[in-house]
Amino acid sequence: MNKQIIKIFGNIIAIYLGTFLFTEINVSSTTTIVIAGFVLWLVNILIRPLLILITIPVSLLTLGLFSLVINTWMVMLVGKLIEGLNIHGFWTAFGIALLVSFVNAILEKTLKK
Repeated sequence: MNKQIIKIFGNIIAIYLGTFLFTEINVSSTTTIVIAGFVLWLVNILIRPLLILITIPVSLLTLGLFSLVINTWMVMLVGKLIEGLNIHGFWTAFGIALLVSFVNAILEKTLKK
């Protein structure tokens, strides 16, 4: 499978799982989850590299852990862009960002073979 399709699929699965794990997420429909997964993929391709470039000094100081904050910002941005998806609070978005990273890593390892 194409790596980008796996990432979109992983985003959708992670957001879907996040609706069960976190009570601070409100989703209007499953279509909203699919759209949010696709938009998160687009945001990660278009905006995330610029933020990583801008925050290189902070990332070096934190030994790369600041990338989790950047991922959280991307999830929060998607929550603001998509009508019908409400993510309340930084820590909920942080949990979704961790879930996205975890699901994408598992899918890439599993489907790579």
